Amino acid sequence: MAKEKLYIIKVGGNIIDDEKKLSSFLKKFAALKSGDGKPVKKILVHGGGKLATKLANELKVPQQLVDGRRITDAETLKIVTMVYAGYINKNIVAILQANHCNAIGLSGADANVIRAHKRIHATIDYGFAGDIDEVNAPFLQTLLEQDLAIVLAPITHDQKGQLLNTNADTIAQETARGMCALFEVNLIYSFEKTGVLLDANDESTVIPSIKPTYYAQLKAEKKIFAGMIPKIDNAFVALNSGVKQVTIGNAEELEKLITHAAGTSITNE
Repeated sequence: MAKEKLYIIKVGGNIIDDEKKLSSFLKKFAALKSGDGKPVKKILVHGGGKLATKLANELKVPQQLVDGRRITDAETLKIVTMVYAGYINKNIVAILQANHCNAIGLSGADANVIRAHKRIHATIDYGFAGDIDEVNAPFLQTLLEQDLAIVLAPITHDQKGQLLNTNADTIAQETARGMCALFEVNLIYSFEKTGVLLDANDESTVIPSIKPTYYAQLKAEKKIFAGMIPKIDNAFVALNSGVKQVTIGNAEELEKLITHAAGTSITNE
């Protein structure tokens, strides 16, 4: 018997920061239907946008980034938990409810959804940043079978009472990996760009498809900008773990990303 499709969609920070774009995206997310007109099984993973940084500045909590990743000290952890698992997560859920999409918002600590450990690095102390150990796929399946859309905030825990700040792209990838045994998983990274671009400043230079050999060539020729490399790395990890399809593209073209009519398809074939 064929597995039911599951769409795991990561929405990027710049969409979170724009009230109109976020509302438009969530309206499209809420309306996603399968070929027979039924609502599709779907999980939305969101980042935090710039709100956490803005609040940290207002509270005079210094922020430090290393290679685009936030150093999460104790005070910063409080802020990102309030912003990501609190305001942003529940605001998304409320907008989905307004669009007749029954949704539930969760952090990794809720129902032991995402267990992680404090990141260990040879030279950098990332503070309370978390790397994922396990995703509670059976529990997520239970929610999906009740026709709930799941909204995941990028806060995890270590089962010892410690919350951890975890990269949202990685949460999307690891959730996709964890759900593969139960569903035919399609992973979509949606953000403000039209896909993976040959020229980061030219939206018309979208690369339709990237295979491993072409990806190696693009990196060697330095034709992919640094911020995109982790996304594509995550995409290949997901594919190698059984995810059916990975697509990267513009959140405003969500319906086309679902059907692979837009964006960049990452494939092993």
